[in-house]
Amino acid sequence: MPEKIVLAYSGGLDTSVAIRWLKEERGYDVV
Repeated sequence: MPEKIVLAYSGGLDTSVAIRWLKEERGYDVV
């Protein structure tokens, strides 16, 4: 079961890329 991470973000390009990286490369469940 993947670890969950709760993030507060603005929705900008950099955070969108970071969320995708956390999900795909690190296997986290980002909430």
